[in-house]
Amino acid sequence: MTSYGYFLASEDHGPRALVGQARAAESAGFRSLWISDHYHPWLDAQGNSPFVWTTIGALAQATELPVATAVTCPSVRVHPAVIAQAAATCGALLPGRFRLGVGTGEALNEHILGDAWPEASVRLEMLEEAVEVIRALFTGNRISHRGRHYTVENARLYTLPDEPVPIDVSGYAPAATELAARIGDGFVTMGPEGELLRRFRSAGGSGPTGCAIKVCYDTDRDRAARTVLQRWPNLFLPGELAALLPEPKHFEQATQLVTEQQIAGGSMPLGDDPEKHIRALAECRDAGFDEVYVSQIGPDLDGFFDFYRTRVLPALG
Repeated sequence: MTSYGYFLASEDHGPRALVGQARAAESAGFRSLWISDHYHPWLDAQGNSPFVWTTIGALAQATELPVATAVTCPSVRVHPAVIAQAAATCGALLPGRFRLGVGTGEALNEHILGDAWPEASVRLEMLEEAVEVIRALFTGNRISHRGRHYTVENARLYTLPDEPVPIDVSGYAPAATELAARIGDGFVTMGPEGELLRRFRSAGGSGPTGCAIKVCYDTDRDRAARTVLQRWPNLFLPGELAALLPEPKHFEQATQLVTEQQIAGGSMPLGDDPEKHIRALAECRDAGFDEVYVSQIGPDLDGFFDFYRTRVLPALG
């Protein structure tokens, strides 16, 4: 049976607000949490980007829900040996309740140290080697590694959970999805991408699968569309722009092409019609995903959680 979780948007909220949302999500009946891992927000209007590992430590004390990163890039901005230590500590704080979601990242977050931003095929190669390093460290053994992209010398993790943290791999295109099938303990993506899910399974992928959608609950649908245009128009950018643009100001320039009419006429659930929200989540469920995550855009978080608690989640069983 598909379960429904809440997606904590680090780009849009500070750490105290994220912890409060996690508590509210648990009270509303959501069964798990995803949290984004960014250095920058997509746009200055979103205005946040707290360090995800600190926030996860707070979440471990605030809620009993499982937590996963969605997703961490362990290959450019932070060395995979450091990500391995962070994830192992989270696994110890959240025994049996933490999963490390990984992906190839975006220039927006990964360019900040002045490193070159590789083409997609190289980023996938780097991700595969990074996962190899992380899994080796999760054994608790002393390791040294000299690969094409990473070097580790005499490293050992001393604080570990009882079982290694599962590593889920994100895929938004065929090549990444096939990599997820080969190396992942699970698969994650955005939206009801049934074709990608079928590719993951046909390529031999196993483990839990999850996808996420964004919604804007508001008692006024037109106001909801305006809110999305102000805070998350980057969702409507096509192609590889999300991976390639390096600064929030570049996203602001690109999203000037997005219109309120485009948002209002799209498939994103806007407003307070429960059927539209139910239909969007059911589409992900019917595509075959094990877990579906919802993220609210906009200020009325109390209204959103009450709406989902009383009118949306009960209808989905």
